[in-house]
Amino acid sequence: MSFDVPDDRRYLESHEWTTTDDPVRIGISAFAQDELGDVVFVELPDPGEEIEADETFGVVESIKAVSDLYAPVSGEVVAVNEALFDAPELVNEDPYGDGWMLEIDPADDGEFDDLLTAAEYRDRIE
Repeated sequence: MSFDVPDDRRYLESHEWTTTDDPVRIGISAFAQDELGDVVFVELPDPGEEIEADETFGVVESIKAVSDLYAPVSGEVVAVNEALFDAPELVNEDPYGDGWMLEIDPADDGEFDDLLTAAEYRDRIE
């Protein structure tokens, strides 16, 4: 099975994605949401909180599992997708669009270089 992996993002091996514009948006990949199954709950940090690259920033709960969410880059949370609190299924329906989770002001643009490109991520999940 082939999954959508947009080329305009960077990825963690744990299946989180980030855009590289400012502020950056963070979410989970189509592969990750497929593995999880139907998402029923998302726990996210509050705006103003600092998150650190490779550290957990929240939790996604599905009918199959509860999984930690890992930050692709460090920075201050400037927005959370509050629509997910009432409609967590957006993560399944549109993981790269309406299912985004956070917007952050990145602390160090150099951290993007540590992430997988779309091609590298595609190789890992195929």
